[in-house]
Amino acid sequence: MGLDPDFKKHRIEDLAAYNRAIIAATAPYAAVYKPNIAFYEQHGIPGLRALEETLAAIPAGIPVIGDIKRGDIGSTAEAYARAAFEIWKFDAVTLNGYQGLDTVAPFLAYEGKGAYVLCRTSNPSSREFQEQPLANGTLLFEHVAVTAASWSPAVGLVVGATAPAELRRVRELLPTVTLLVPGVGAQGGRPEEVVVAAGAVPGSMVVNASRSIMYAADGPDFAEAAGEAARQLRDELNAAALAAR
Repeated sequence: MGLDPDFKKHRIEDLAAYNRAIIAATAPYAAVYKPNIAFYEQHGIPGLRALEETLAAIPAGIPVIGDIKRGDIGSTAEAYARAAFEIWKFDAVTLNGYQGLDTVAPFLAYEGKGAYVLCRTSNPSSREFQEQPLANGTLLFEHVAVTAASWSPAVGLVVGATAPAELRRVRELLPTVTLLVPGVGAQGGRPEEVVVAAGAVPGSMVVNASRSIMYAADGPDFAEAAGEAARQLRDELNAAALAAR
């Protein structure tokens, strides 16, 4: 369940309360929550306070992926990792591995934490780099997948739901790696395609939806509508998994 509040829809002073209502309504159906830190940073310090209140509202026992997409070297990467795991207390994060292992290693030093490295993302321009062939014929996203997964069992991969063929290819290359699959819902990814492409092994994949649940309805029944949208997506994923086995 992505927690990505639309800048145009909220006053900052109402943001945490809105998120609390969404969390209360979706918690029975959410395996994981994933706030994207950019949607809070854009409000400055008040936005970070709203993120703090949002995280406090997530029930104990439901993991939180910090969608931060950081990627830098040396002491900078160490500082990002310290913020993610010691300050925000995320259970896992998303990372940009473009600069190689030393940008991800500081995050892997935290025992019990996870890192999802960007591999084949769901945005339309992703193929400009990610589908470029290397000298040996391997596509760049394939090389990223195999290399990043070799760094640690704590590394998973981000592969978008809008690229089912590439999602299938990553699963062929790495049958057991954990995948974070954004793009279901507002971006057009379909639950049944995701499950068929990535497999139906329990615990092998986190499927994310944000806007399609957070803004399933406007007005006073927004939380109830969000809960129903979350339940529906859960049921669609479960039905697809059963059909694929």
